[in-house]
Amino acid sequence: MAPTSSAISGLLKQTIYYHLDNISYQNALFFAERLHAHDQRSPESAYLLALSHLRLGDLRSAYEISKSSGCRGAHLGCSFVFAQSCLDLDRYKDGIAALEKARPLWATKCSIGKHTTSGRSPYPDAAAVNCLLGKLYRGYDDKKRAVSCFEDALRANPFMWDAFTILCDMGVNVMVPNIFKLNDNFSRSFDHEPDATNPDSGGGPVDPLQRKTGIQGAGHDSDPFGGHRSTAFQDVSSNNMLFVDPGENDNSSRPVASHSRFGSNRHGTDSMETPTGSVPVPEAQAPRAAFPSEPPLAPSRRTRGAQAAEPAFLDAPPKMSYRLGARKREKAQDPMGDNSTEPPARGAALSQAITERKRTASGHPVQPRPNNSEEPRRSARLNVAPRTTSRANTTVNATGATATRELKKARPPISRIGRPGSSGATVGRVVSGNRKPLEENIMDVDEVPRAKESSAALALPPRQTESEQIKTEEGLRWILDFLKKIASGYRLSSQFQCQEALTAFSSLPRAHQDTPWVLARMAKAHYELANYADAERFFKRLRILAPTRLEDMEVYSTVLWQLRKTTDLSFLAHELIEMDWESPQAWCVMGNAFSLDSDHEQALQCFKRAIHLDPKFAYAYTLQGHEHVENEEYDKALVSYRRSIAADKRHYNAYYGIGKVYEKLGSYDKALSHYHAALVIHPTHAVLICCLGTVLHRQKQIVQALPYFVKAVELAPRAPEMRSKKAGALLATGQLEEAKRELMILRDVAPNNAQVHFLLAKLAKTLGDKRTAASGEIKNEIGGLEEDEGLDDSMMQ
Repeated sequence: MAPTSSAISGLLKQTIYYHLDNISYQNALFFAERLHAHDQRSPESAYLLALSHLRLGDLRSAYEISKSSGCRGAHLGCSFVFAQSCLDLDRYKDGIAALEKARPLWATKCSIGKHTTSGRSPYPDAAAVNCLLGKLYRGYDDKKRAVSCFEDALRANPFMWDAFTILCDMGVNVMVPNIFKLNDNFSRSFDHEPDATNPDSGGGPVDPLQRKTGIQGAGHDSDPFGGHRSTAFQDVSSNNMLFVDPGENDNSSRPVASHSRFGSNRHGTDSMETPTGSVPVPEAQAPRAAFPSEPPLAPSRRTRGAQAAEPAFLDAPPKMSYRLGARKREKAQDPMGDNSTEPPARGAALSQAITERKRTASGHPVQPRPNNSEEPRRSARLNVAPRTTSRANTTVNATGATATRELKKARPPISRIGRPGSSGATVGRVVSGNRKPLEENIMDVDEVPRAKESSAALALPPRQTESEQIKTEEGLRWILDFLKKIASGYRLSSQFQCQEALTAFSSLPRAHQDTPWVLARMAKAHYELANYADAERFFKRLRILAPTRLEDMEVYSTVLWQLRKTTDLSFLAHELIEMDWESPQAWCVMGNAFSLDSDHEQALQCFKRAIHLDPKFAYAYTLQGHEHVENEEYDKALVSYRRSIAADKRHYNAYYGIGKVYEKLGSYDKALSHYHAALVIHPTHAVLICCLGTVLHRQKQIVQALPYFVKAVELAPRAPEMRSKKAGALLATGQLEEAKRELMILRDVAPNNAQVHFLLAKLAKTLGDKRTAASGEIKNEIGGLEEDEGLDDSMMQ
């Protein structure tokens, strides 16, 4: 008999998923090609083939294979793989259109909590698709829709961490407590396993009453943002609310209003709300689903009778315990008996079928006992003297020893498990007249505790389910509370509130503080604060824990550049290049090493190599611009800075670089505008604030420049360049005592700084101290100092 096509396809799909789960992507691709050749019309085969190519990094093949079904929105898996390929290939519009057309296939799906060691959901749910859709909108430069998609992803699943981090990187002020809080629908998603027969079903059918309850709850506890769209998100860069005022968050209990999507009306799909949790589980299924690994409950009496009527037992040798069948018949005839679960008619029929199979030791069928209405009930017979003597003697006379021995040889041993109605050691085979006179009584009495045990077994799983649900809820609450802390630190660092971010990260458990991700964030926070020694200490610890980590190493190289540690920087560059020749971070580190040695041409070649490896590497463009400035190639520097902004609109270093170029060219208005743009992104950067004051000072607006210098000194009290700018402005405005106080501090901070001695000489001349003034003038003539010397560019590497 030839196998069916569906059977072959099913086996190939299992093989493909097996290799995908075991990271055998080449094997998965091989069998995916076999499946696609076997069933070319199925979008499922195209999805698995495209997914295998995507896992192998072959983006263009994944794009072409999934294009047919993905563009039409006919298959969710194809649309998702197609959109992911579009994201990596910068074809954002095609990916957006594909996911929008497939919206009816994913808008109501939620599979969080269904991925276990024994099951999973093969297709993405609403949270995953919304996150991918947000990335596509972000690449398409549609910030408003991108924020909306990321918000929907976090509503459905607060564990969608990359949606949160991207929102922070986009400059959106995220209300962390509103996102990472437990709600009923989200916690309910972890209460059951996915349907084994349909891994994409999301947990099986839903009872209408239970669905109604879930809908009612969505307006109260299910919405992690308090029932309003975008109450947890605020645009920091524009200082305007994108949607609703967060002050209304706690007082609203209305369901989330639907909103339009790009292209939704065009494709004929209505806008709909993203669910905030999984579909509610029917109460009847909850205990069983919560304990998939627990043994089944003890079967009832009716189940045992049904097992006895199975055809598998018809071929078994006859059994001698005919009284068990008689008792079952009596129980079936008595509808008021204990544990009666069937109508009398059906119970009598089952008892008759069981009795007809009973045979005596000689092989003759047992005649059914007449239905005597005066027969006492089982509960009444518990206290009645047994009538077994005459029956036992009759049995002995009818069978004989020879027949009994032959039957014992012919009949194989039957286990207690396979024997329906067996009750352990109290029920045994009787082949002689030595039957114990109290056997029937013992069997009847034994039924009572077994009935109690069955009732206890039925009552136990709900208690266990409640306990497991409590444990799950407590675990989710702990994780969400932890995410609040680490998310608060990330949000603060993304807004360049570095000191507050360090405090938030320091509140994490010690074990989590000593992880590469947290160490990198803390090191970068110290770098933004210009605490280069502390930043180096954190980066060294990071290198010990994760010596193969390449991410953020370009920032570490800048820290070493600021500290002028040539040997350490060269060693780091060679180590990273040997580790990964194709790493853009490694080439940035190498470029910084050449820059520190004043080899600007070699540095430019290294940064060019890094850009070639990653065309979206904003920091590499910025470092390249700095090197062009050192070579006084201002036009090339402007091109590099603008490409950096195109790659990352919040890369404030590039805005600073453009401002510095225009300042050198004498275009002070353009310089001010770009410094201000950088300051909007990083409002507490002392160098940027000082640059604004410097440009105003150059325009002879000294009074307006002085507050900027004061603020810069408050943020960086040990930076000599900023304090000297403040002292010069105080001196120019005639505030001599304040200027002298600043210069005394500056002389202690930077005793070898020539600018300090020049200002001291000028102050002494103003005060009439000719000797000190002459000494200062001599130093001025020797050093060629200028009063309006610009700020050191190295502060903004």
